[in-house]
Amino acid sequence: MTDYLTPEIKAGLDRARELAERKSSRLRLHSGEEIYRVLRAWDGGFALDRESTPRLRGLVDLYDGSRHLSHCLIVASSEEGGELHVEYKRMTEARSTPPLDFARPDDAPSGLLPRH
Repeated sequence: MTDYLTPEIKAGLDRARELAERKSSRLRLHSGEEIYRVLRAWDGGFALDRESTPRLRGLVDLYDGSRHLSHCLIVASSEEGGELHVEYKRMTEARSTPPLDFARPDDAPSGLLPRH
């Protein structure tokens, strides 16, 4: 079965889909004091809104809501359909604890009780 849509309806559906994608994304890019919304992400990069985002490059932070995900070294690579496509040169996951200098044994205690 083949469906035909008028150009006006197709344009309206495309705008609605784009608006829904923008609202559903919680990913944010922090570059210094500036914050930009990430429209979508994939392995090796993500897309930003072209009109509200300057061409970025350098070290930035990627957040999911308020949770810090990673530090990224990025380059703006191309523009497509109102989106600025950005690629990672390096991505380091953010950690809530400092890295260990040694291998922790699997049977190590999670904490110690004081002796009184």
